Amino acid sequence: MNLFQTYIAPYVKKYKKLITVTIILGVLSVLSAAMLTFTSGYLISRASEMPATILLLYIPIVGVRTFGLSRAVTRYLERLAGHNAVLKILSEMRVKLYGMLEPQALMIRSRFQTGDLLGALADDIEHLQDVYIRTIFPTVIGLCLFIYAITMLAIFDWLFAIWMALCLSIIVFVYPALSLYILKKRQRDAKQKRGHLYRTLTDAVFGISDWMISGKKERFIAEFMKESRASHKIEKKLAYWSQSRQLQLQMISGLILLMVGIWAGTAAQQGEILPAYIAAFTLVTLPILEGLIPLSHAIERIPAYQESLQRIESIQQFVPEEEASKGIVQMSEKADILIENVSYRYESEQEDALHQLSLSIPSRQKIALLGKSGAGKSTLLQLLQGAFPPTTGEIFINGQAPIEYREQIYDMMGVLNQKPYLFATTVENNIRLGNQQASKEEIEYVIKQVKLDQYIHSLPNGLETQMEETGQRFSGGERQRIALARILLKDTPIVILDEPTVGLDPETEYELIDTILTSLQDKTIIWITHHLIGIERMDKILFLDQGQIAMQGTHEQLMSANQRYQQLYKLDRGAD
Repeated sequence: MNLFQTYIAPYVKKYKKLITVTIILGVLSVLSAAMLTFTSGYLISRASEMPATILLLYIPIVGVRTFGLSRAVTRYLERLAGHNAVLKILSEMRVKLYGMLEPQALMIRSRFQTGDLLGALADDIEHLQDVYIRTIFPTVIGLCLFIYAITMLAIFDWLFAIWMALCLSIIVFVYPALSLYILKKRQRDAKQKRGHLYRTLTDAVFGISDWMISGKKERFIAEFMKESRASHKIEKKLAYWSQSRQLQLQMISGLILLMVGIWAGTAAQQGEILPAYIAAFTLVTLPILEGLIPLSHAIERIPAYQESLQRIESIQQFVPEEEASKGIVQMSEKADILIENVSYRYESEQEDALHQLSLSIPSRQKIALLGKSGAGKSTLLQLLQGAFPPTTGEIFINGQAPIEYREQIYDMMGVLNQKPYLFATTVENNIRLGNQQASKEEIEYVIKQVKLDQYIHSLPNGLETQMEETGQRFSGGERQRIALARILLKDTPIVILDEPTVGLDPETEYELIDTILTSLQDKTIIWITHHLIGIERMDKILFLDQGQIAMQGTHEQLMSANQRYQQLYKLDRGAD
């Protein structure tokens, strides 16, 4: 119930007018179909009596044409209004899901499996449109039809109306409750197995080369097919119940139709209704029953919706509740960083990733972070970006903890990593992501800073050149320069360089580093690197080992006094 109040009720309240219009149109659509069969039955019966003049049939003929047209029109308008409301709701839910994921972007790999996220994005959110289209709308429409049909029948015969209410209650109440009881566990099992298949398949896609190299792809395929068959078995049981229930409901509908026909014939024989109405009352039962039968299918889907909502809720729990209450942190063009006795330990680990680390980085200072994999470099960057707070100790950027900045942290800090994402749009649009309000002159200035102006203007479309997916139109070095231009346009006081030259040839690497350090000379730079090209231009060099600073100093100081650094530098030079 709590999930319903969180994810369904607010949208029903917000779009109540559209939803009300949809339900009214849905009821009118079924009633138009009912009146179409009613007038058609009457017209056929009345015509068989061979009236003295065709004018006696004029009104039912017009009624048939009117209800035939209104049925199509109201059905179209119902679908138009209903899907309009649902698409608006889904768009807001997608934005809400993005709002849950975006603050966790730095930790998304450690908190969620890719398959779970794909399930939430591709299955759960889309699945929730059925809450409205296949459950709320049909249920309310069906209940309205039930009340209307019994009320109208009571005008002619209230005893028979009570009997019909009991009979129709089997379709309206008994079978939906029975379906919900029988399918509750099966539907949850089906969604869980489908979610597990999402995870298994995404793991396989990402690790397909390893499966092939290991020679165990047949084992994976066999296991995946086994899981797929188990999922299919549950789906088959669900389909079997759905088909058998449909048959049972059709048989019950046939009995109800037969009872209405007998009642109409008896009523006509007793003079309570005209004989011409026998077929009319019998046939009008069909569209009413068609509007009631979907109720079972509508109600039985509730457990599946709950499963989807619970999976979305499991993402929501990682979003800090107090985040909305925090104030806006004052931005500054300067950035002084202070790290005091910081330690951090991941939940699944026995040892600290960082241990008692202390460091001061004044504004506009440029430091290089060296160290082997697992030394704590990436953990330190995540702490600086406010992905999570330190286990012990404190970090301050201009006197504020990074986590207090929330999304504002990216107004203080730009990041150029190994593979910046470039979108399949123009060069200008990709650069403009750094500042949507930037002028053409500002964009021209930053591409000149990154030494791409001549090349871009040599292209037929210049800044309007399409990047293609992931920026494939350009080389690795060119993509990094475009990403650097984006950072320059954003103009943050701190820039983090997370091995931006990995995979580039030595000449391109040297040119790119020179461009980066020249264009960012008035920024605070934190540069993670394994190569020492350009290291001489850094103000301070830190070497992390097992979460602690093993050595630090300028290039000249370390070259003159630290044998380990001398060896690293010589090895790196030799590698070049």
